[in-house]
Amino acid sequence: MLSADRDSHRTVLVLTLGGTIAMTRTAEASGVTPTLTGSDLVGAVAGLRDAAKVTVEDFRQMPGASLTISDIVCLVDRLQRAGQEGVDGVVVTQGTDTLEETAYLASLYYQGTMPVVFTGAMRNAATAGADGPANLLAAVQTAVSAEARGTGVLVVLADEIHAARHVRKMHTTSPGAFESPSTGPLGRVAEGTARFHRSLSPIAPVPLPVGALPQVEIVIASLGSSGTLLKGLEGEVSGLVVAAFGAGHVPETWCRQLEALTAVMPVILASRIGAGPVLTSTYAFPGSERDLLARGLISAGTLDPYKARLLLTALLAAETPRPEIAKAFLDHS
Repeated sequence: MLSADRDSHRTVLVLTLGGTIAMTRTAEASGVTPTLTGSDLVGAVAGLRDAAKVTVEDFRQMPGASLTISDIVCLVDRLQRAGQEGVDGVVVTQGTDTLEETAYLASLYYQGTMPVVFTGAMRNAATAGADGPANLLAAVQTAVSAEARGTGVLVVLADEIHAARHVRKMHTTSPGAFESPSTGPLGRVAEGTARFHRSLSPIAPVPLPVGALPQVEIVIASLGSSGTLLKGLEGEVSGLVVAAFGAGHVPETWCRQLEALTAVMPVILASRIGAGPVLTSTYAFPGSERDLLARGLISAGTLDPYKARLLLTALLAAETPRPEIAKAFLDHS
């Protein structure tokens, strides 16, 4: 007899976006490209019918690097409609290049309790030991889990369950590339069942865009950088994220330029490290976190620069007032 989390009568919608999980070699190409349909992916997974009743939609078919914010806004609309249709869970397959960003952006917008699970593959379907089928099966098994309801958007690869807001891709090729460096995984899939070790407190969603998407860019601090890339941004972007050294530090030569930019746009101070918070009051030298926050920069808290950029983009697209942007970063850290 199947357990509640392995009820084959539960329904899962698989939305495919392309990526390595859907890539094979063709006669025309010397390398792999996304050619497999959702039906191809599902048909290759042994035991999937025991986990749920699966339907498939080919939503996009492209490398993860070519996905856009607009694609994910459209995806969220489809997620909302899936919840209204009574689907028990949704699995999204895509390329791992941008998976940590697309899953996080979806988590900012998604408002339902229906489980949404992103997955992909590090090894394409033509490779020995391809991990796509196992990742897809584990994602479906998580999507039908009662414990997954109301947890927000999840990421499942290598049998680990991660929160979209914490997960990062930490290796270019390893099947175990995805980690949550600050928190660890939420749980794991074992013997066909999603097992959660801890829960997450919910975060209020960001409203969907009301107009054209704003342009937000990242500038990375590096040894001896002159800050040339900060020049002329006033007329080019609507917001900026600084990927700073350590706990939130930049070269002293950047300070005046950054302070001037805060007068015309939100400037977010994040750490390029990828784990740990931006500090607020430990250091006091010019270019330190304390100095920069006093000049008007907004702390990203524990968000890495890539997630900070997406949050700022979503807030600006929703026409969020400047004072509320700082509060939102505090709430989402």
